[in-house]
Amino acid sequence: MRTAVVGHVEWVEFVRVEQVPTPGAIIQASESWTEAAGGGAVASVRLAALTGRCTLYTALGRDALGDASFTELTARGVGVEAARVPEPQRRGFTFVDAQGERTITIIGEKHVPSGQDGLPWDELGETDAVYLVSGDAQAVKAARRARVLVATARSLPVLQEAGVELDALVRSARDPSERYEPGDLDPRPKLVVATDGRNGGTWQTAGGEEGSYKPALLGGPIVDAYGAGDSFAAGLTYALGRGDDVAQALDVAATCAAAALRRRGAHGT
Repeated sequence: MRTAVVGHVEWVEFVRVEQVPTPGAIIQASESWTEAAGGGAVASVRLAALTGRCTLYTALGRDALGDASFTELTARGVGVEAARVPEPQRRGFTFVDAQGERTITIIGEKHVPSGQDGLPWDELGETDAVYLVSGDAQAVKAARRARVLVATARSLPVLQEAGVELDALVRSARDPSERYEPGDLDPRPKLVVATDGRNGGTWQTAGGEEGSYKPALLGGPIVDAYGAGDSFAAGLTYALGRGDDVAQALDVAATCAAAALRRRGAHGT
C-alpha cells in the first residue's frame, strides 16, 4: 500500500515541566529533547509505521535544522521529497506538563509545499491514500490524484480555493481554527469527522448518515498529547486507503490517537 503526506515540518524543542510557567515565573524542566515534528512529520512517520512506506511532500529551510529534519525523517522510514527554501527552518518550543498537555510556541513562517515546486507530484496518481496537512491549492489538486484524499480543516481556505472533493475532512470539535460548517466546501467531503478528545467524536457523510465513535482505551496515563490529532488523521487515511468502512476506519484512527497519547513527543523517542 502506497501512502503520502503533503504538509509542513517544524523542528521542535520539547521541555517537560510540572506546569506551564505563569508570567514572571522561573521553573525547572525535568527533561528536554528535540525532534522533527509538525503535522507533516507526525503523520508521515505514523503512516510509514503502518504501511512500511510513506512519502512526505514538504518544504524545508536551507539550513542546518532543515538538514536535520530531512535526516531524521529519512531515518524513520519516510521518503522525503522537499523543496528547499532560503528562509531558516521553522521551529517550535513545546511545554509538556504533568498531565501530558502540550503548549506550543511557533517560531518563524510556515514552509508549505507548492504544486509549482519541482517535486514528483505525478507519483501521487499511483498512491493509494494521501493525508493533506498544508500546502497551496495546486498541491491540493496534485494530492487529489490519489485514490483516497483526507485533509485537515486547518487548511480550509486552501481547500476552498482548490475546489476538489475530499474523501474525508478531519476537524477538532474544540479548536476554533478547525471550524467547519456544511457548505464551507464545494463539493462537500464524502465524510466529515469531528474529534473531541476523551469523548471520542462524531461523523457525518455527504449522504446524511451520521454517528459517533468512542475513544480507544489508553491502557495507562497520558504521557504527551503532542501529535494526537495528526496521528488520528494518519490512521484514518490508512484505513480508508485499504478499504475499511467508516466504523472500522474510525476505530483504527482512534487507536492511533491513543497510541500517540502514550508516546513521548512527536515520535516516542
